[in-house]
Amino acid sequence: MSQAPRHMPLDYRSAGVDIEAADDAKHRLATLVQSTMTAGARGAFGGFGGMFRVPEGYKAPLLVASADGVGTKIKIAIEAGRHDTIGHCLVNHCTNDILVQGAVPLYFLDYVAFGKLEPPVVEGVVAGVAAGCRENACALIGGETAEMPGVYTPPDYDLAGFITGIVEEEAVLGSARVQQGDVLVALGGNG
Repeated sequence: MSQAPRHMPLDYRSAGVDIEAADDAKHRLATLVQSTMTAGARGAFGGFGGMFRVPEGYKAPLLVASADGVGTKIKIAIEAGRHDTIGHCLVNHCTNDILVQGAVPLYFLDYVAFGKLEPPVVEGVVAGVAAGCRENACALIGGETAEMPGVYTPPDYDLAGFITGIVEEEAVLGSARVQQGDVLVALGGNG
């Protein structure tokens, strides 16, 4: 009778995931995330779900949510070796998506996925996300940093953002409010 072949136990390292790099990244991000906390933010860095208290004083509040990415701009960030601007851009993409409906940003979540986690790169991305959150007065209450060997080829990574804002129901902006004689005002983007 032949014996079944012995297999090595499965663990993160054998799957190509570097727990030490993940711990390094978490330590780098804690201060950045804390720098974005607003009055409504609840909980602490590292929780599995972000929490936010809905501000008081609204009569008929609507929550407005959006998800966005930065598209091929990520390739430019990788080529330039500058990752903070892409994080900042991500927050602005998401903020603009809800501003057009009249919503004020409340909180933001990010998602960064790597083939091989590079703590300085994720730190740069989240530094930009934190700067964008502070600029838009919204809290970075959560996110995900994933390492998926074989899905992304280093130095490539992927980035997505998720935002929630609030607006009074009677103040929602949209095409239904446009009338003959309205003036369209365009504002320049910052890049």
